[in-house]
Amino acid sequence: MLRSLLAGLLATAALLGAPALAQPPVAPPKSVYTPADFARFAPKTAYDMLVQLPGFTIRSADNERGLGQASENVLINGQRIANKSGGALQELQRTAVANVQRIEVLDAATLGIAGLTGQVANVIVARAAKSSGQFEFNPSFRAHYTKPDLYAGSISYTGSTGPVEYTLSAKNDTGRGGFGGPVLIYDRAGSLIERRNERYHGESNLLTFETKLKLDGPGSSVGNLLLGYTPYWNPFDQRDQRIRVDGDNRARVTQGKLAGYYYDVNADYEFALGPGRLKLIGVRHHDHEPVTTTQVNSFDSGAPSQGVRFRRDSLIGETIARAEYGWKSGKNDWQLSLERAFNSLDQRGSLFELSPTGEFQERDFPEGSGEVQEVRYESILTFSRALTPRLSLQLAGGGEISRLERVDGDLPARKFFRPKGSLNLGWRPADGWDASFKLRRRVGQISFYDFLAQPKLTSDRQNAGNPDLVPPQSWETEVEVGRELGRWGKTRLKAYYYKISDIIDIIPIGDDGEGIGNLPSATRVGMESTSTINFDPLGWKGAKLDFNAGFDRSRVKDPLTGERRPISGNRFYFVDATLRHDVPGTPFAWGAGLSSDDYARNYYLTEVYHSWEGPWWLSAFVEHKNLYGLTVRAEVSNLLNARHRQDRTVYDGRRTVAPISFVQKNNQLIGPIFSLSIKGTF
Repeated sequence: MLRSLLAGLLATAALLGAPALAQPPVAPPKSVYTPADFARFAPKTAYDMLVQLPGFTIRSADNERGLGQASENVLINGQRIANKSGGALQELQRTAVANVQRIEVLDAATLGIAGLTGQVANVIVARAAKSSGQFEFNPSFRAHYTKPDLYAGSISYTGSTGPVEYTLSAKNDTGRGGFGGPVLIYDRAGSLIERRNERYHGESNLLTFETKLKLDGPGSSVGNLLLGYTPYWNPFDQRDQRIRVDGDNRARVTQGKLAGYYYDVNADYEFALGPGRLKLIGVRHHDHEPVTTTQVNSFDSGAPSQGVRFRRDSLIGETIARAEYGWKSGKNDWQLSLERAFNSLDQRGSLFELSPTGEFQERDFPEGSGEVQEVRYESILTFSRALTPRLSLQLAGGGEISRLERVDGDLPARKFFRPKGSLNLGWRPADGWDASFKLRRRVGQISFYDFLAQPKLTSDRQNAGNPDLVPPQSWETEVEVGRELGRWGKTRLKAYYYKISDIIDIIPIGDDGEGIGNLPSATRVGMESTSTINFDPLGWKGAKLDFNAGFDRSRVKDPLTGERRPISGNRFYFVDATLRHDVPGTPFAWGAGLSSDDYARNYYLTEVYHSWEGPWWLSAFVEHKNLYGLTVRAEVSNLLNARHRQDRTVYDGRRTVAPISFVQKNNQLIGPIFSLSIKGTF
């Protein structure tokens, strides 16, 4: 596999340098884009410019432990936006184009910011000269199974008073999902024993109100305060009719309700101190997440209905205090970071059964309640310097110590020390080329929910709680190569190899239970390609193609069979191509998008299932970039009738020793999706 990966990398590198494309002129040490470079797209915000950056793939922040090292490959004024409330991307969605001076594309190794690799977009934003606002309205609806989504959108207003710049914003992130159609159930001999007609629809609404204050001064100091409050709702309804060959026909209804809220407080203050600058950061996140799932089976025979209800009321908290001190020593850049993080989960779970009288009666479920806490301290020292005019080095090293415990149980707290760090090299081997190499020791994230029992009613399965769960650790190697293609555009290729210990997957728990746990080791290897191809040299003015594709192959030893298999649910491949044509001399643009992806099977102890939607998604859009000062875009997707599919094999017991109980096959309609986008400023 590794030989194939290297062969593919070399072959692609050869194609990138093919003589069919003219040699570009000498490239500067960094690529710089001004608002004029994006004028044909009529952007309203800085984010609108960023998404059109050629050959650049935006990486949003990982769900890292605490704040940790940077992962979002977007900076604002050379600074990482160190918060857990959307980071730089969300801030740029509220930044007017008039305030953007330029976007610089830099190599991560030239920056004194630990964690970044490959290309980084640095958006240079000036202080707002005058008050301004932006708004976006994004209604959509589907032809089948869902309610219209009429209230998606956002609005923000930025102004200043004295040394303080402020932004007030509200955003409604919404989503609708739905599908329906046949579900076929076969016995172990392949005979059809049940036919279901199923309908599903789900909704999500997150309404976020934020206030951001930026303080300029005194002196060279700068501070930021972000206050956010988000109520959210996430109901779903899934129901089916079941026609069985034995005549025992029935129906099932599963409904879920989630109505909670969270708030965020993010503050930082940076100032000169001695030979460098000190930045102090504080983060507080609190989430109240009450969820109720109810499932009822009713029988055509008139037999009493059967049902179960799971109710979970959770309080989730995270508090982070972090300090970063950076200074220069000759050609060297140094940064020392110290961080303390406290994470907690307080879950109260209840389980109910439907009685013959039609009432839900609570049963004992002690494993569904508990408190989990972790206190963690981290320190990282980062060193960066240019070794030659074309070669840059960044080294980061340190570690973390943590205390992890179920505070309501009788198990002793567990204490850990984990080394962390990275080596990052950035190289410009020739004009028009750039390359980077990264070696990182990483500690992954875990969900405290996995420490406690979590019934999965829609799958008739329960994940047992696992008090022995630990975060995965990995050695990660990445190689990235970029090629400027002159007037033709830009292309990039990344190859990676990860060796993971304590990988998270499904494991046996107890005599016959299962749940989320750790397997000893796993590997992942893959490639990703990102390209922007301009068609102007061919005479098709204003047209371009953005193309992203990749594959991933993983291996882990199955805890039951001992055989090697993919990591459960790991993505196998993805392809995403978008064609856009801005018609010269007109305010119109049109385009189309084509995408596909697939994931590995999920391996439980008593079942194996594969769920996907596709095989291909096709969309088309038309856009007017100046309709009374607004940008209006109409889009329709799923033109190739991608469907919801699932193959599920369920066993009478553990799949290594028990026979097959039944095989389930879903092939269900999703239908076309229509959406409208209206953007404007005020």
